[in-house]
Amino acid sequence: MKLVTAIIKPFKLDDVRSALSDVGVQGVTVTEVKGFGRQKGHTELYRGAEYVVDFLPKVKLDIAVSDDVVDAVIEAITESAKTGKIGDGKIFVSNLEQVIRIRTGEVGNDAV
Repeated sequence: MKLVTAIIKPFKLDDVRSALSDVGVQGVTVTEVKGFGRQKGHTELYRGAEYVVDFLPKVKLDIAVSDDVVDAVIEAITESAKTGKIGDGKIFVSNLEQVIRIRTGEVGNDAV
């Protein structure tokens, strides 16, 4: 099993959720986060004062999936979150050693 973590632009969340639904993903954890990469933030004007926004708002998705659907999930996220501009985000894939559904006690793929 794998944990797919994606950092995307907030306005792309609905498109990504829909694309993940289409490939059979049943659960996603969404967290509002802030950060920066090559985008480096930007300068804004607020009430006549100029200030630097170092950390840009992003959305973090955590998706636990079985090994056989990882590639489909990555493709769905990539295609639906892409704008072609800097700051589109990143996808990280890591191994999951164990998953347990608290309510039923199911373990592994059955728990996802």
